[in-house]
Amino acid sequence: MAPKPEEYNEDELEAPKWLDGEFFTKVLQNSERNASKVEVKSYKISPATVKGDHYASVMFRAAVDYQINGVDKTKSMIIKTMPEVEGTKKEMLEKYGIFEVEIGMYTQVLPRFEKYLRAVGDDTKLMAPVLYHSLSPHKLIVFEDLVPLGYNVLRGRFATAEEAKATYTKLAKWHAISHKIMREEPHYFDEYRHSFLSQDNVKENPFFGKGIVFFLEMLRKMPELQEYLPHFEKLFAKVDLIDEAIASYTEYRVAPRDDALYVLNHGDFHLKNMMFKHNSDTGKLEDLMLVDFQFSHVGPITSDLIYSIFMLLDSKLRPNTAEFLYHYFSVFRDTLERLGFEGPLPTLAKFREQLFQHKFLELFFMASFLPMWPGFSRGEISIDAFVKDEEYRRKIYEDKEYIEELLVVIPKYLHLGYLEP
Repeated sequence: MAPKPEEYNEDELEAPKWLDGEFFTKVLQNSERNASKVEVKSYKISPATVKGDHYASVMFRAAVDYQINGVDKTKSMIIKTMPEVEGTKKEMLEKYGIFEVEIGMYTQVLPRFEKYLRAVGDDTKLMAPVLYHSLSPHKLIVFEDLVPLGYNVLRGRFATAEEAKATYTKLAKWHAISHKIMREEPHYFDEYRHSFLSQDNVKENPFFGKGIVFFLEMLRKMPELQEYLPHFEKLFAKVDLIDEAIASYTEYRVAPRDDALYVLNHGDFHLKNMMFKHNSDTGKLEDLMLVDFQFSHVGPITSDLIYSIFMLLDSKLRPNTAEFLYHYFSVFRDTLERLGFEGPLPTLAKFREQLFQHKFLELFFMASFLPMWPGFSRGEISIDAFVKDEEYRRKIYEDKEYIEELLVVIPKYLHLGYLEP
């Protein structure tokens, strides 16, 4: 049965012609290292994800029947590659070295991280198995499909408190290992320099550059938010939020602080970049897997965390942000101790102070990412339309769900001093 166009990204409805038997033979020869002979019998290709699951790549699922050393086998694999259809998405992603970054993460960085954990008796998994990768003639990575192993993206709902806590646990361990390596080998992560906010001309990108304009327009229209308008007008007269966001993400490379914590950030730590495994009988959460490391970069410890406030937590969990971040910090510090970290152990007070120092980044995400995220994650918002169509974006800023959320979060920021220039 052909995939339904309304359920999938348009550029994933038809697989490229080079995804053929010869390609799958090459993948299997690479992954089945003890095989003397691999013969592909048949394969079926379909879109790997539905609308709202991802944006910065094109992904296909392939069910491949093959014979290895005379034994019949079947393998489900995920092929992740660059878009081939001309348009905004391809044009934007070609500027970034996202596949070079992600291949390095899967082949060098994450295996090393897991070795650190195994050395202290921790069996945490940080990566899906990689079957094949290449940068020429096509940029691509092929993974073992996690769905048959019991992992799934959350659809139709946001994370529970238990699931969110588990994601912060895994991120804290990742961050702790990277912090230790950075102190011992300062140049190890030199390749991982760029985030989605450190690219040239990022301010000209309508996705990033116009959010504050639409946010202010919306404030002026909404009677229920009028009392906060003077605070934002005063703030924006002195502070450019996108400049502050860029400065936050690039701080380590441009103007590092002596007393700040720096880590290798995931770079796109949102709910759709996580796959959860639940017990089929009890429904109990057993594991989760982080995916999509295309924007991994060294930066302040706060980058992934502030991003997650809006891109992982929903309106029900967001009021408990302090609790989740306390849990994260406890695991981060405990992991450093278990790893035998020889530098100064961070304090909760310093961690909280660093979060406050990056308060304008938090406001930037509130004004730029939060309006579209709930709808995008449900597959109701087209990112292509959001990027290209100003009127489409304006309407999203007036969404009732977003206004109701602002009525909760803006008073909090006012009381915490976030709205002071």
